[in-house]
Amino acid sequence: MRLSDLFAFPSHDMAIDLGTVNTLVYVRGKGIVLNEPSVVALETRGGIRRVRAIGDEAKLMMGKTPENVETIRPLRDGVIADIEVAEQMIKHFMSKAHGRPGRLPRRPAVAICVPAGSTPVERRAIRHAAQSAGASRVWIIEESMAAAIGAGMPVTEPIGGMVVDIGGGTTEVAILSLSGLAYSTSVRVGGDTLDDSIALAIRRKHNLMVGEVTAERIKIQIGTARAPAEGRGRTMQCKGRDLVRGVPAEIEISQAEVAEAISEPVNQIVEAVLNALENTAPELAADIIEQGIVMTGGGALLTDLAETLSQATGLPVVVAENALFCVAEGAGRALEETVYQGVLNEA
Repeated sequence: MRLSDLFAFPSHDMAIDLGTVNTLVYVRGKGIVLNEPSVVALETRGGIRRVRAIGDEAKLMMGKTPENVETIRPLRDGVIADIEVAEQMIKHFMSKAHGRPGRLPRRPAVAICVPAGSTPVERRAIRHAAQSAGASRVWIIEESMAAAIGAGMPVTEPIGGMVVDIGGGTTEVAILSLSGLAYSTSVRVGGDTLDDSIALAIRRKHNLMVGEVTAERIKIQIGTARAPAEGRGRTMQCKGRDLVRGVPAEIEISQAEVAEAISEPVNQIVEAVLNALENTAPELAADIIEQGIVMTGGGALLTDLAETLSQATGLPVVVAENALFCVAEGAGRALEETVYQGVLNEA
């Protein structure tokens, strides 16, 4: 063993999938070490606002806080909406991912995923937040590229591939080949949009106001991209506040109602995919017919969405095996494996 190996410090470089709903952290050599909600609870005392909880603990407080405490998501549509709070959140997650503090200060190199449609101003905000949180160097990788790498697609080869990454705030649609994006688009429709549509439909039809957490639970349990063939489909109980009487109430909601509620955002996702196919070069289109479309992200797990997309495009559509973690794993592999170095851009 060489003397340099004996005194070498382990690398703490990391990749961060900074999502609207969840943040995942991948540490070099360890894989994904953290997966927590992108939620911060802020407490105001004596006119001073300070962070009370971040991540899982803050998510439990959503919709249940006293007057002096508010829970916020510092990211909206995949980009930073509140830079100061985002900075605190990134710092907390980076520190938590490191585990025990060492004797020497750790300033890791960080790769952060961003939506294809993010502006230079939004990218600078992400870079600034990561540097302020302790990053020595910041790379940017586009979410669709990271998702494709995480899903095991041959992005470095001269083979066209198509990935549809449906996150909490955005849907990324991209055609990839030779470590680059031949075409990419980002529409601000995602899991949050589906939740909002469900909550609005329940309010209009049943005069019942439900919170974000309840709407998300309905989407996960009985959400479907197309109405069931056999009438109402599965049902579940839904609790909220009756807007007419002003008291807590409980109703039954069906799959058919949910499918109708989310039909518009689902159609927007399908439209984005069809637009991408229209803008695809003929040779790449031929490869996509062979390879099919790969779906990643939490939104890809919506029941019957893959079948709806396949029916609209006439192409085979598959959901990646680790759909929820593809972006974080792809960004981590880009950081670790030299073959993917070309996909990282200096922020």
